[in-house]
Amino acid sequence: MDEIADSAIMTESDGAKIETPFNKKILNFFWFFIVFALIILLGRTFFLGVVKGEYYKEIANGNRIKNILVSAPRGKVYDRHGEVLAYNVPSTDLIAYPADFAGDDYKKKNLLDNIREILPEEKDEIFEKINNVSENSDPFIVSHNISQKEALLAMENQDNLPGIRVQQKAIREYADSLIFSHILGYESIVQKEDIENNPDYALTDSIGKRGLEKYYEKYLRGKHGKIKVEVNSMGEVVRELGIVSPYPGSDLILNIDAELQKKIFDSLSAVLEKNNLKAGAAVALDPKNGGVLAIVNVPSFDNNLFAKGITSKNYSRLLNNPDKPMFNRSISGEYPPGSTFKPIVAAGALKEGLIDEHTEIESKGGINVGSWFFGDWKTHGFTDMRRALAVSSDVYFYSIGGGYGNIEGLGIGGIKRYGELFGIGETTGIDLPGEADGFLPTPAWKKEKIGERWYVGNTYHASIGQGYITTTPLQIANSVSAIANNGTLYQPQIVSHIKKGDNVVNNKSEIIRENFLDKNILKIIREGMRETITEGTAKQLSDLPVEVAGKTGTAQYGTKDKTYGWFASFAPFDDPEIVIVVLVEGQEEETYNAVPVTKEVYEWYFDENNN
Repeated sequence: MDEIADSAIMTESDGAKIETPFNKKILNFFWFFIVFALIILLGRTFFLGVVKGEYYKEIANGNRIKNILVSAPRGKVYDRHGEVLAYNVPSTDLIAYPADFAGDDYKKKNLLDNIREILPEEKDEIFEKINNVSENSDPFIVSHNISQKEALLAMENQDNLPGIRVQQKAIREYADSLIFSHILGYESIVQKEDIENNPDYALTDSIGKRGLEKYYEKYLRGKHGKIKVEVNSMGEVVRELGIVSPYPGSDLILNIDAELQKKIFDSLSAVLEKNNLKAGAAVALDPKNGGVLAIVNVPSFDNNLFAKGITSKNYSRLLNNPDKPMFNRSISGEYPPGSTFKPIVAAGALKEGLIDEHTEIESKGGINVGSWFFGDWKTHGFTDMRRALAVSSDVYFYSIGGGYGNIEGLGIGGIKRYGELFGIGETTGIDLPGEADGFLPTPAWKKEKIGERWYVGNTYHASIGQGYITTTPLQIANSVSAIANNGTLYQPQIVSHIKKGDNVVNNKSEIIRENFLDKNILKIIREGMRETITEGTAKQLSDLPVEVAGKTGTAQYGTKDKTYGWFASFAPFDDPEIVIVVLVEGQEEETYNAVPVTKEVYEWYFDENNN
């Protein structure tokens, strides 16, 4: 028993000796771990607070402080008499700031549900916008030009709309939008493709898309302001910290005469409707300085639709309309000029000495060249240069253009050369985007494009403004201006002045070329155009109180009974102050629908109450 007891006692003593060092090791390890962890935490704190302190401070401030854009109002647009054509009206947008919701799927879902309650008709479009963003995405417009009711609902539910703000801005309002839309164009919300060419724009901006709004964008656009605000973790504005006021864009003062523009538009529209026609165009210029007094297109479109946010359905209707209401026929439409091209051919033949003003050529109703017959629209008998212009003798111009009998003719090279002198076949440089350059053919072009050689018949057709020649109404107006003003070809200018505050910059027309023809030659051409009114194809204008000179023109297209009808004119004859060119599409042959439009406009324009 004693041996057993001693054995037990020794076992307990030995166990205590063994257990005590083991517990001490655990305790030492525990304290070592705590000290080590404290060193790591203190080091990390030092690193974050001292080494990277400024960096994280900036991030924190970036999350806490935000800048809200304050859009600058665009400059206004006025006509020459001070009538406002484009101005700004208040509007409200719903703006999304993706950094406040894009990283949280639950928050994003609730956001979509709440927006749909406010804007149920736009739910599909909004769903796509919200779901396709990341935290790094720039702010964008959820819905443009929302109603007052929708804005109030959004503000009342701000707590349920993280990252969504109601923002006031100004949008365009266009006066008489159908009448001026092709001149003014429109502004609308910036798209991603716009930013590629304009990297300093944001998706919440607007930008000029057509017309003067696009051409003069850098002047019309002002300098945006901003409101610095502090926000909480939910993205809600806690307080405003300061504001930088926006600076408005420059105003444009135009050469356009708004009342003249309206009169031409109304007169042209009425003639088209009366004759069951669909389209036409007109241009009015000041031949003394190149100022554009009017640019008219029928049919037209409402540019206010774009400023206020056009629906894809309405936009598709405009684009697919067979009458092309958005097409600016006046500067972009390329048409065979018909007999309005004859004054240019006449000037070239006189300049080259192929004929003089008294040279007479007989028209028996056409000419034969081999087995080909080139007809005249009427048998005119013998005519000199002035009368040939007045009655529009095709035979006379076949002869001086392509040559016939003992008259050599200009040939297509000469026709092209003089056409170019008068600005045909090249853009005029008008301050509008989208101008076409027209076309003057050559034998080499025909061989390459059509695979045929050039025939004398092609030159005959070119001599009367048909065949392959095309021009724009603006080019014809500009060429007639050079005839009317005794030989100066201007770059047509719509904007007369640019006004920024008290600073006004003159935007005068540049001279393309001058003194390129003898003044006596131009005098003969003007006298022939005057005879068009007194005893030629536009006698309807002979009873006007002011003397007018002009040139009618028709050019066939499509089926033979359809033509483009032209009338180019200037007045007063002795001291021209206005050039008007009117084009009518699809009229019956020899109906001259452009002439009564011009007559009505001149009656109004030269009435003593309008001058």
